[in-house]
Amino acid sequence: MNRREFMGAAAMAPLASFQGRPNVIVLLTDDQGYGDLSCHGNPVLKSPELDKLHGESIRFTDFHVAPMCTPTRGQLLSGQDALHNGATSVTAGRALLRRGLPTMADVFSAGGYSTGLFGKWHVGDCYPYRPMERGFQEANYFHGFGMSSVPEFDNDYFNGRYRHNGISQRFSGYCTDFWFGQAIEWMRARQSRREPFFCYLPTNIPHGPTWVDEKYAAPYRKPGLPAAFFGMIANLDENVGKLEAFLRTSGLRENTLLIYMTDNGGTGGVPVFNAGMRGRKTQLWEGGHRVPCFVRWPAGRLRKPGGICVPAQIQDLLPTLIDLCGLKRPDRAQFDGTSLAGLLKGSADKLADRMMVVQYGQILKKWESCVIWNQWRLVNGTELHDIHADPGQKNDVAAGNAGVVKKMRDHYEQWWDRVEPGLREFAPISIGAAQANPVTLTSSDWEEVYCDNMNNLLSGAGGPQGGPWSVFVERDGEYEIALRRWPVEGDLPLNAPCPAKKLTVAALPAGKAFPIAGARLKIAGQDLTASAATGEKATLFRVRLKGGVKTHLHGWFQDAAGADLCGAYYAYVRRLG
Repeated sequence: MNRREFMGAAAMAPLASFQGRPNVIVLLTDDQGYGDLSCHGNPVLKSPELDKLHGESIRFTDFHVAPMCTPTRGQLLSGQDALHNGATSVTAGRALLRRGLPTMADVFSAGGYSTGLFGKWHVGDCYPYRPMERGFQEANYFHGFGMSSVPEFDNDYFNGRYRHNGISQRFSGYCTDFWFGQAIEWMRARQSRREPFFCYLPTNIPHGPTWVDEKYAAPYRKPGLPAAFFGMIANLDENVGKLEAFLRTSGLRENTLLIYMTDNGGTGGVPVFNAGMRGRKTQLWEGGHRVPCFVRWPAGRLRKPGGICVPAQIQDLLPTLIDLCGLKRPDRAQFDGTSLAGLLKGSADKLADRMMVVQYGQILKKWESCVIWNQWRLVNGTELHDIHADPGQKNDVAAGNAGVVKKMRDHYEQWWDRVEPGLREFAPISIGAAQANPVTLTSSDWEEVYCDNMNNLLSGAGGPQGGPWSVFVERDGEYEIALRRWPVEGDLPLNAPCPAKKLTVAALPAGKAFPIAGARLKIAGQDLTASAATGEKATLFRVRLKGGVKTHLHGWFQDAAGADLCGAYYAYVRRLG
């Protein structure tokens, strides 16, 4: 059953009773590692509110995500491995959760819950991948990976831009304060209407750039410490305290299931403390993908707070919540995770024997992975570690455990055979849809080209032609395609540099100018060129396109001699009729 079939069937079915079913909050932080908590032994950082939550929660102490953010988010929302659901990287056309997959928000919405997103999305900026098309009835978010991504490159953590159900608006104050504040007000409104809720609260901190009010960073202004990084976590911790105060005073705390975790291994805090683990974000050793996972539901009759050392993964959370909340499992759902409800309830102390695969990436190669099996970690298909005997993964013990290596390689071979056929299938962005016209395309979604951040844009990275966008033409008609070097909000000529910009606690450097004199566009078998006069801000093309077709849209700029300069970092596509 695909997403449309699942949601249609759910709309026809009677709603189950909500008595005893919890509200749910999923709090996911960005680039905070396992060691970035004082309750995990960090000798410098103070996180008193998260420490309290740690003490009140069931903790999965061997819990795994992807080593980078988008794959983790896709795995959370779909219950599928990244190479299964399509969201395998943060850019390069691989940051989109495949169409038709029911998401966690879809499942809650179908079960009669109100659903809300507050913070970082990063599994699709354009229709039909936006949160509003993936089950969220209320969506407060931004584009790209963060405020310095190409779609948001001149945004600010203070008094910046965000999207409210797809419409650009301004927020007041600091971004993390805003996400928590909006989430609390939304939950308060749901309570007043007696509506059960699923609140997804994925912060964009402490991901860089590390911009935060100095009062939070000041206690860590010492040699060798990442003061601003720790300051962002201090602000996060303060907001966790505000959330907890709201839950208590509102009476929601007892029957609210709260899950806290982080999206990948450590970053800024790794040189200070990494909980004895090897590796960090992007890497396949334990420090790249083992993260905290706290689960608290006071009225849920769960086992007592404490640690569970059974290996688990973020793909397990959707089937777990389906069981705990009495939700309908989508027919023919192909979850790669398994329910942890028995472990949480105390009715089981282990899971059926299984292996898990951690793999992600822009260029997906066989064996670039970590296979997890109880205490064993098979890294890159050859390197074996026993983390019980060697938690720092200093010793490769493959030579002495040939049987273990063979079993883990055999499992990976079967897993790879299952996911590999879909790895060349790039998810297309719709153009010309009635639900989203016009559409803004950015270099973040260039197919197979890494060009997603402020530095890429300002320096003119991505090669002399940039990359193509995979698109799906929704309807027949005439289309206007405007190719730009800079976003429309910047109002800059094609061949102008981007001026430096002062932000609240930082500044953006100036951007490179190119001698742009024209542009070239390829789409649906058409190969077009157009000149650009000095001072023009976009090169415009008009083309007729046939609906129901998946194709590529590829635009780039040229100089007066016809030499290729750089890709079109922004394309604005409008169906005219």
